[in-house]
Amino acid sequence: MSARRDGNLFAELPAILAVEQFDSLLQTGTVRLERIISIGHATPPGDWYDQEGDEWVLLLQGQAGLRFADEAAERQLCTGDYLWIAAHRRHRVNWTSQEPPAVWLALHLVADAGAH
Repeated sequence: MSARRDGNLFAELPAILAVEQFDSLLQTGTVRLERIISIGHATPPGDWYDQEGDEWVLLLQGQAGLRFADEAAERQLCTGDYLWIAAHRRHRVNWTSQEPPAVWLALHLVADAGAH
């Protein structure tokens, strides 16, 4: 995964993907910015994301259903919706649209290994 320095977030969108596509746009010591393309993808049944760092995510295009382990109901996201996901807040993607593909912008704040 190479970091892009310029470009268009909607360029080179594939029509079909076997698995979600993660494109690194920028990475520094404490921040990683990536574009995620999801075409009908979902987190595998029974799996949950449990990330070390905080994440801010924006759905640039499409729709998606996101579920947090500590909430009873799924959150339905549409183009322009964004969320803050605190470190270790378990979550999963229940579904993503196929037409149009779901295009995400995710800002990951890398956990500081030296923090006490």
